[in-house]
Amino acid sequence: IIQKGEVLIKVCYFGINRADILQRKGLYPPPEGTTDVLGLECAGLIVATWKKGEGAASSKSKFLEGERVMALLSGGGYAEYVVAKEETVMRIPPRISLQDAAAIPEQWLTAFQLIKIGEAKMGDYVVVHAAGSGVGTSIVQQLRLMGAFPIAVAGKAEKLESSKSLGAVFGVNYKESKEFGKEILKFMVKRTRTESKDKGVDLVLDCVGASHFGENIRCLGVDGRWVLYGLLGGAKVNEFNLGLILGKRISLRGTTLRSRSTLYKAKLIEEFEKQILPHFGTKEGVAVKVNKVFEFNEIQDAHDYMESNKNFGKILVKVVKDA
Repeated sequence: IIQKGEVLIKVCYFGINRADILQRKGLYPPPEGTTDVLGLECAGLIVATWKKGEGAASSKSKFLEGERVMALLSGGGYAEYVVAKEETVMRIPPRISLQDAAAIPEQWLTAFQLIKIGEAKMGDYVVVHAAGSGVGTSIVQQLRLMGAFPIAVAGKAEKLESSKSLGAVFGVNYKESKEFGKEILKFMVKRTRTESKDKGVDLVLDCVGASHFGENIRCLGVDGRWVLYGLLGGAKVNEFNLGLILGKRISLRGTTLRSRSTLYKAKLIEEFEKQILPHFGTKEGVAVKVNKVFEFNEIQDAHDYMESNKNFGKILVKVVKDA
């Protein structure tokens, strides 16, 4: 039964996210009161809405049956149908396909949130870890759109080259350059023509954690910001010098999106729809980067593919054959 403020969506595509893999392994439980079915985003068609009362006193959903929509979910996206709160549902612009739309909610809203929390602005130099991931490709493009300078960090040369094609001004392979922070500082010296020790980057967007901890501190400038949103490289740092953070006046902030309130997500979506969504499909705008689409009976294959780190861009699953 659809409650007030909810819609029922027939799912055509849904996205694969790292959080899904962690939840499947028992490492990332869903928020309290959320279904244990995986899936944080989808795109599809409205098949049912709510209505309350009759006549002048009646109220109803802002959506219509048959409308193409994409939704940010707390769970439940790996399904043929999903109930979503209206505040977390967006209409799909005509120039965006259902397939591409499924790659937007979790990925692009996460990127949008990180840039906001990191207070990125025009002219900032921003290190983007996992630059070849879905979120990474979204961050790079949004930074370019606002006039900031993305610096891509990834483990494969082809991912770095692809990141540069999206707008990254520099790329470094952390597998080949263990001291990648030093390589970034060398680039900053060339770029800014100054060897001032406080001229590091302005912001680091970090989904890796422990394994990159020291190099993040190394490449950050004075008053630099550091936003931590994942722990792919571990959660525990054995030894580090807090004096380095203190000396550079570094601000370290942690964030997630899934556990945020519906009110927070609604405001984030409202801002995203105004600031970013109109730029999709435009000449100087941004574009969804879908790497591979799996069938509904290939979900495990999709997870395996993501864990292999072969993808550049988004991994999707197709639910409806003729979508």
